Amino acid sequence: MILNKFALLIWLLTLTIACSTQPYFEPGSNILSEQNASQTVKQYYIGVDDTIMVTVWKNPDLSIEVPVRPDGKITVPLIGDVQAAGLSPERVAVSIKDRLKNFIRDPNVTVIVTELLSHEYLTRLRVTGAVNNPMSLNYRQGMTILDAVLAAGSVNDFAAPNKTKLYRKVSGKIMVMDVYLGDILNKGELETNVELRPGDIITVPERLF
Repeated sequence: MILNKFALLIWLLTLTIACSTQPYFEPGSNILSEQNASQTVKQYYIGVDDTIMVTVWKNPDLSIEVPVRPDGKITVPLIGDVQAAGLSPERVAVSIKDRLKNFIRDPNVTVIVTELLSHEYLTRLRVTGAVNNPMSLNYRQGMTILDAVLAAGSVNDFAAPNKTKLYRKVSGKIMVMDVYLGDILNKGELETNVELRPGDIITVPERLF
């Protein structure tokens, strides 16, 4: 009986922890949670001048990293030209895999975009408002709000950092998130220091005197 009660206590504790670790959602904000927002980001389609890496598992001689040519194609060893522009990385991987089957048994192909040039202005981040150096900067995977603000020279003397907003386009709609930038910078409270997505805009307003 004691063992059963102990097992029940462990189960309830596990359930409580699971329910308390939901994705962050800022009260008073109409932005989707980070988990939902990441699921609704549009599929990226490769463009001319993008650099892509093709990896064929256990076949390093077939693995390449090349820019997409003006004709929208890349050249892959053994199979020649493959259309890349206008397609998702996953679709290009499937195309390469299907053609490699004539030479390799069960090829495992991965395609990753390593440099975004064709969609540069669609993916750039913007930091505006009361910062020392308002700017547009290249998106890098893993960048957070703090990274972008520091790149812009941090806030200036006229800023109201805890009224900062993050604007993000999700499924064709602009979502707005409250960002407590002052707490991030001065207190190390990172709850709203979310990871950025391509095209995000961070705006730091000036305080009212």
